[in-house]
Amino acid sequence: MFRLAISGFCGKMGQRIFVLSKDDRNLKVIAGLESKNHPDVGKMIDGVKVTDNAEILKECNCLIDFSLPSAVINYLEYLIKFRKAAVIGTTGFSEEEQAKIKYASRKIPIVFSPNMSIGVNLLFRLTQMAAKILPGYKIYVEEAHHIHKKDSPSGTAKKIVQILNEEGFALKPEAVKAIREGEIVGDHKIVFESEVDKIELFHSAKTRDIFARGALVAAKWIKGKKSGLYTMDDVLFGKDKKGKK
Repeated sequence: MFRLAISGFCGKMGQRIFVLSKDDRNLKVIAGLESKNHPDVGKMIDGVKVTDNAEILKECNCLIDFSLPSAVINYLEYLIKFRKAAVIGTTGFSEEEQAKIKYASRKIPIVFSPNMSIGVNLLFRLTQMAAKILPGYKIYVEEAHHIHKKDSPSGTAKKIVQILNEEGFALKPEAVKAIREGEIVGDHKIVFESEVDKIELFHSAKTRDIFARGALVAAKWIKGKKSGLYTMDDVLFGKDKKGKK
């Protein structure tokens, strides 16, 4: 039995990860982590204790985190202490915080991705392929999310920009058109345009379950992995690839 802890357990993502984990008899959520001021701390929710005590990480095999950057950085200390794995889907990290995650990956295995969706990670691959084949094309990137999303542009859009620039383009993150409207789960579009044609790559998330399912796939994949910094690309396309340190 692979034992999981979920940070942000009472949030929308945390609850979907918990519910979907029940479909796999090889997974068991043993703890739900929340901030100390959360009203549900100390309660039992469907057999899982909600706690603000990070020492509970000693009892799990892997932490799945979709909370806040500050929470992730705090938990890294305990994950290293107890030699536990992590799947991090949280976005909005500063460069300093990203450096701390990279440092932690020298000690423990971490899957760190701005988007855990299997479909979006396929989009990343297709974007890379298109960028290799279409040098000189004009690039347009657009993303849309719900009004509650704090970071803008999204971590996914920033990853798309990174992929494009690694293939020779010079797109700045601020050039991304970011829309915050209603309850949009997540839309991303990349347009390659020349004088003779236009190619569009588009992904639209229907529910948050795509991120929850991807996180659970990553958690199962990381079992037994050596320390290193992995991405969903490693999980989906390079299962024998060693993590980057």
